[in-house]
Amino acid sequence: MNSAQELATLIAALRTLSHDAQPRAALATLVRTRGSTFRRAGTRMLVLADGSVVCELSGGCPQRDIVQRALEVMTNGAPRLVSYNAESGLDVLMEMGCGGELEVLLEPLLAPKAMDFVDALADCMAQRRSARMATVFAVDSAVVPPQRLLWCGDEVLYDSIGDAAVMQAIFDAIASNDAARPVALHLSGTQGKVDVLVEPVAPPHALIVIGDSAAARALLPVASALGWQTTLVDHDPARLAAIDLPAGLRAVCAAPDKVRDALPLDAHSSVVVMTHNIERDMAYLAALRDAPVAYLGTLGSRERVGRMRGDVQLKGIRLHAPAGLDIGSETPEEIALAVAAEIMAVINGRSGGPLRDNEGAIH
Repeated sequence: MNSAQELATLIAALRTLSHDAQPRAALATLVRTRGSTFRRAGTRMLVLADGSVVCELSGGCPQRDIVQRALEVMTNGAPRLVSYNAESGLDVLMEMGCGGELEVLLEPLLAPKAMDFVDALADCMAQRRSARMATVFAVDSAVVPPQRLLWCGDEVLYDSIGDAAVMQAIFDAIASNDAARPVALHLSGTQGKVDVLVEPVAPPHALIVIGDSAAARALLPVASALGWQTTLVDHDPARLAAIDLPAGLRAVCAAPDKVRDALPLDAHSSVVVMTHNIERDMAYLAALRDAPVAYLGTLGSRERVGRMRGDVQLKGIRLHAPAGLDIGSETPEEIALAVAAEIMAVINGRSGGPLRDNEGAIH
């Protein structure tokens, strides 16, 4: 599926396109994958009339073929489902050495109303709401113009499906199988059997870096490159004003006792405390101990971390200390890389180990 950064890029491009009275583009969506593929279900690429793309899928042979077929659906105006496997004669994944199979939905975008769902999706992201989106793309195995449903909890934010039976079937399927990744379902509706892609929609990850150390400053451009919404926090306003922040990053002046009020923290947030003053670090950590964040970490030697864990106000805290994966980091830039890698592993539910086991087999 697309990362939050990619999704934000796609949303911006689609909103721009929707202002055109006669748009001409196509949206390519991976709806099913099997085996080893370059991306997973839910990943999208926007193809424009001149053949340029927004959010590349692979850059290789499959992408060139997908672009060509997307240009064709712009001409005939009908959506199409393309299978890439050995049986179809489109085994470009085999040629690349991937060995997997996938199905791609090609959706022509030839009128502003084809992008009506984008505003609701953009609002959801801006409000940092976790939601789900369902896309019906076939009825009784015949490809149809995609119909979408976007909802958050019990609130429906957008609906172009208009079939109560399908909607209920989607809700029931997700309730019994609360998948964290996109899944293609085959469900019953009033018009027949429908194929629907259901996917989670999460806001961009937010990283809060507390401190003015060299490692803290080195972490800022790394987080920015990953598309994380990054905030630098310090208790000293003069020091904050003197720091040349990368574009798009914000600075917040907040002492430990004010940090919770100053920061909108949620389950899609991470905090790293890096002030190099142990008493101040512990004060910030104590203030954040019950914060609803995905990751809370701090730098430190074995002795420093031991002192933190022995402090009564930090007893039982869920803390990554010292923060970062064990990659032999020494310089601020290497430490920043290790910390960012551990945060990514945590939010993706991974161990952070190698992609292969001791015998060389790939996970």
